[in-house]
Amino acid sequence: MPSANVRSKILIVEDNALNRQMLDDYLSFCGYEILSLADGTCFFQKMIEFQPQLILLDLKLPDIDGYTLLEKLKNSADWQHIPIFVVSAFAFSADQQRALSLGATRYFVKPVNLTELKQAIKEELAT
Repeated sequence: MPSANVRSKILIVEDNALNRQMLDDYLSFCGYEILSLADGTCFFQKMIEFQPQLILLDLKLPDIDGYTLLEKLKNSADWQHIPIFVVSAFAFSADQQRALSLGATRYFVKPVNLTELKQAIKEELAT
């Protein structure tokens, strides 16, 4: 278990600037160290540099499909242990099932209930 002065790191991958800023601000306020990306361009480089404990991933990104990123992460020995919460506007159960079958830990439909998200992150990082 990390010591109290070590903040858990969360990587946010969200192309919508407003959503990205809101998640960044809220989770920073909650005490997490945040890195936000608007697309997947330098995603794997940032994974190496930042070493997040949890990822919030949008499925609809301008340069890469979120499902593709999810699949690559879960097929990587280095990153398959990192919990991934999908945060998407895709509300259909087929989208949710696909993401979960590819290895997503949880699935949140936008607009996200921040209290529920905070609780889920707290639960996930406590294990």
